[in-house]
Amino acid sequence: MRTLDDLTVGDRFAGGPLAVTEADILEFAGRYDPQPFHLDPVAARETLFGGLAASGWHTAALTMRMIIDGEGELAGGFVGLGVEELAWPQPVRPGDVLRIESEVLGITPSASRPDRGTVRMRTLTYNHKDEVVQRFTAVLLVPRRTGLPGERQVGNG
Repeated sequence: MRTLDDLTVGDRFAGGPLAVTEADILEFAGRYDPQPFHLDPVAARETLFGGLAASGWHTAALTMRMIIDGEGELAGGFVGLGVEELAWPQPVRPGDVLRIESEVLGITPSASRPDRGTVRMRTLTYNHKDEVVQRFTAVLLVPRRTGLPGERQVGNG
């Protein structure tokens, strides 16, 4: 598990692959985003997508799964403070196989809380054709080594 002290701007982490089926798209859309282009393969042909497409929120959820299962393990988990960018330049289709690449863009130790800091991380989600299907830049709260439970504190006291 990486702490703020273990990270460097430019660090990269990968995740995936994760296959997307038509059934996955239909199930997610039926529960969370019931629009024809996510729910009905025939009706979807007549939309701007020209066929069945996963909800962007489904793509975001799949991306989060690959982040959690991927190489970039953070101490304390992926605690999001906010999102700077979330974009879906290409739709995710049935049969797509997704993967992610995350990059640390910035690291800011907290001035008031020495046990933590923030990390700006961009995650690109690609399909099997290496097309970007999602761009996601988040600000994460990450503990420092001195802030971990059981860690011996050094100093006056």
